[in-house]
Amino acid sequence: MITATALHKRYGDRVAVDRLSFEVRPGVVTGFLGPNGAGKSTTMRLMLGLDHGGGETLFDGRRFTAIRHPAREIGAVLEAKAFHPTRSARNHLLMLAAGSGIAASRTDEVLEFVGLADVAHKKPRSFSLGMAQRLGLAQALLGDPATLILDEPANGLDPHGIHWLRDTLKSLADEGRTILVSSHLLSEMSLMADEVVVIGRGSMIYNGIVDGFVREFTHATVLVRSPEADRLSHALRRAVHDVDIHVLDDGALRVSGMPMGDIGEVAYRNNIMVRELTARTASLEDAFITATAASEEYVAGGVE
Repeated sequence: MITATALHKRYGDRVAVDRLSFEVRPGVVTGFLGPNGAGKSTTMRLMLGLDHGGGETLFDGRRFTAIRHPAREIGAVLEAKAFHPTRSARNHLLMLAAGSGIAASRTDEVLEFVGLADVAHKKPRSFSLGMAQRLGLAQALLGDPATLILDEPANGLDPHGIHWLRDTLKSLADEGRTILVSSHLLSEMSLMADEVVVIGRGSMIYNGIVDGFVREFTHATVLVRSPEADRLSHALRRAVHDVDIHVLDDGALRVSGMPMGDIGEVAYRNNIMVRELTARTASLEDAFITATAASEEYVAGGVE
């Protein structure tokens, strides 16, 4: 369990992290989301004692600095290319293993696991961003830790790599590990994460299950197609005064504020033919855009 309490950080007059408190539970993948400049990377650095600030983060009741062999308990990657450019990938991991009392054989195991065994003796400066991300994950897994903290690990990965990363993190969570991972790939995060921590301008917006976040910040809708759309619209408004009905370009109705089954019953009672009733559940991206709209720091102008 990770327990963060009142984390805060200022840069002059600017508040980067504003008294954030949240928990990351074992056995699930927790996504850490927010717009650019929201304070995600700073928060992760505060959690690991890599930045000066306030508040407290406990890993199973202990501060990071109090853990004798942190690499064996917490695997963290906050920068994609945090390695010496002239040292081979294998030697980079061997150095880290030696410093943490980890068997040298573990180096080859993690390189094989992340798919870099064939380039183990090459220098990472020649690696693509995707390969560097895999080396970073190998570094995080070197001590077989129970906790992983990863900042944008999917950056630079191709679709196969992203699919592999998703399956890997979910498999590790299924083993009971605690995983906190940030990403801007919301469609991928919706497939990977069980819970989310969402922040904006350093402040907490939401901490909980993904489905709860989507429900809180969006409205489910129902797509209705009928040759008698006008009659159906009037019937629905008579049945529920605050139902919201939007007529689409093709004549279909987008209805919110009324369950799909109730729409079908109203149509049946009024002898109105319905050719389609389809529930449209909002996405994680829809919820994120709504929840963080007021917290977006860099807003592009529209095209004239």
